[in-house]
Amino acid sequence: MMIRIMDYSDTSNDEIFSRGMTSTGLEETVAEIIADVKENGDKALFKYCEKFDNTVTDCLEVSEDEVGEAFDSVDKDLIEVMKKARENIYDYHKHQVKNSFVIAEKDGVVLGQKVTPLERAGIYVPGGTAAYPSTVLMNIVPAKIAGVKEIIMTSPAKDGKINPVILAAAKIAGADRIFKAGGAQAIAAMAYGTESYPRVDKIVGPGNAFVAEAKKQVFGLVDIDMIAGPSEILVIADGTCDPKTVAADMLSQAEHDRMASAVLVTDSRKLAEETSAEIERQLKLLPREEIARPSIENNGKIIIAESILQAIEIANEIAPEHLEVCVDNPFDYLDRIKNAGSIFLGKNCPEALGDYFAGPNHTLPTSGTARFSSPLSVDDFVKKSAFTYYTGDALSKVCDDIARFAEQEGLSGHARSALVRFGKAGI
Repeated sequence: MMIRIMDYSDTSNDEIFSRGMTSTGLEETVAEIIADVKENGDKALFKYCEKFDNTVTDCLEVSEDEVGEAFDSVDKDLIEVMKKARENIYDYHKHQVKNSFVIAEKDGVVLGQKVTPLERAGIYVPGGTAAYPSTVLMNIVPAKIAGVKEIIMTSPAKDGKINPVILAAAKIAGADRIFKAGGAQAIAAMAYGTESYPRVDKIVGPGNAFVAEAKKQVFGLVDIDMIAGPSEILVIADGTCDPKTVAADMLSQAEHDRMASAVLVTDSRKLAEETSAEIERQLKLLPREEIARPSIENNGKIIIAESILQAIEIANEIAPEHLEVCVDNPFDYLDRIKNAGSIFLGKNCPEALGDYFAGPNHTLPTSGTARFSSPLSVDDFVKKSAFTYYTGDALSKVCDDIARFAEQEGLSGHARSALVRFGKAGI
């Protein structure tokens, strides 16, 4: 079965814009795990570590010696690459810092905004079919820039050990404490706190369906970054593109998981057909073919548009996580792009550049949520408080206006709280 090719003008919106996602059906199971951890703390975590990760332990926290040993075991060239990536991520995200401000108005009025870092953030790092040290860097570095007081990280420990590359990345990024648990149980531990885990203010980081459902269920008790769905890429490409490159870029996301989505929108039928054939050829050479093939066959599609402008309209409707604009003059189209998590401009920007190295964050909105949400940033690790100061004279000038507004809403108590200061409340 090959990837589907469809003409935009002859295809229904359901076929064009559907993502083929269904409910996970995990709500009850995850709720039971969360309740267990809430009630039994570390005891429940020990049980789940043994059940899911073959880890029998009475200590959930990773020691400094373990981190150091892991760091020393990792290939030194990879260590240097991760350090370079960390610097790029830092240099990009430092421009996102927001400062407090004060508006000192005349006549006794002072207004402002106070920006305060979160006290404690929890970073979840997957440890399933692949280990992602890039996720460690992308989640911890913005939190460090924001000034978060304590950053804890948690990741599954298979057979008692977290992947050493994950631990090395945590050391490079600056995690304060690291714990050996994964899945919904780790999310619950960070949300409620246990004998070992401190309770956090916000949980960030991707994970499987259990992790996503757990984050959804604890939201409100703590903040979360987003509910991450399957990985997505949409490539806009004109007829001058190399089908081998386009196919490789699409497969870079298809290999994430079987529910991932890879879409090409092009104004060239020739490129569409050649890319389809190239995807099939490259699939047979891909080590993760067993994951990428069902992704391509079930969720992949090639859409033939009338023009690149129409291709952009289609992309805006789909609102993909990753959007590649593979044309010679991509900046000509940038202002027309409204909905995308991260945009890769030109023929020399594979999505993997953003995953690992360029600097912009790779924790991105999925499932069409790029219509209204943004990549992970420094803003995710701060909170903003407004403040107001009025002198007595300043309040007296607006007291009657406040009361009039409050009375219109039927809230006499609000009105009186202003009037009473000037003997006008009648109480």
